[in-house]
Amino acid sequence: MRNEDAIPGATPTLEQARKQIERYGLDADPQAVLVAVRLMATGARLDRASEVHFSRSGLSTGRYRLLVDLEDSGGEKSPSQLAKSLDVSRATVTGLVSGLEREGLVARRASAEDGRGAVVVLTARGAQQLRDMAADHFARLESLVDGLTADERGLFLDLLERITRRIGALTAE
Repeated sequence: MRNEDAIPGATPTLEQARKQIERYGLDADPQAVLVAVRLMATGARLDRASEVHFSRSGLSTGRYRLLVDLEDSGGEKSPSQLAKSLDVSRATVTGLVSGLEREGLVARRASAEDGRGAVVVLTARGAQQLRDMAADHFARLESLVDGLTADERGLFLDLLERITRRIGALTAE
C-alpha cells in the first residue's frame, strides 16, 4: 500500500467492532462484522477510484460498463436488456445512453425484431474508445491485484461469489 492510500483511522479494527457490539449489547461475531464493514468500505473506495480511472478516458464507470456490455452482446441491445444486465433502472440506462449518444459512442435505432421498440447500438467510435483504453485499463486492473498469487486470486473470486450471493441480507425486509 502506498502512503497516500493510507488514511489514519479509516480502517475499522477488530477491537472497534468488539466495542460497538458490546456497547449495543448484541450477540454478534466481531470478526464477521469487521469483514462486512471492511468489504463495504473497500467497495466505496473502489467506486471512487473507478470514477477517477474512467474519467481519464472521458467516461464514468456506468458508461464504460454499458459500452462493454454492448460490445460483449454483439454491438446492440434494447434499453430494457441493458438495464437488466447492468442491474440498474431503465431511467439510469436512458441517462447513460443519452450522454454516450451525444458523444457519438452509441446510437439508437428502431429494432429490427420489433419496429415499435428501439435498440442501442455501439458505434465504431465507441468500439474504438474501448480499444484505445484497453491496454492501460487492463494493466491497472492487474496492478490492483498484483500482490495476490494466482491461488489467492482464485480463492478471492470464490469468496466474492459467495458474498455476492448473500448481498440480499442487507436489503431484506
